[in-house]
Amino acid sequence: MTIPLNNAVMLRNKMKKVVLYTMNNCPHCDTVKKYFEQHKITYRLCNVKTPAGQKEFRRANFRSVPVIKIGNEYLQGFKVSEFSKLYNE
Repeated sequence: MTIPLNNAVMLRNKMKKVVLYTMNNCPHCDTVKKYFEQHKITYRLCNVKTPAGQKEFRRANFRSVPVIKIGNEYLQGFKVSEFSKLYNE
């Protein structure tokens, strides 16, 4: 069975886990959330102000948000072109 290229890319991307490290009242984080929702990108939200979120964020060695984890790669800040490159690899 052959899967059309567009469907194959969509299937592969759906398997990549996306985590958005964020905090309350972060306008840049809100921009990322809106982008994900508009493009129907499934993601897990990790609030770095909660004890569990702090612990997870500390392990990633970042100090400011937003940070996006795509598979095993991290993206500091948010640029659509950089996110798309990592997400579509």
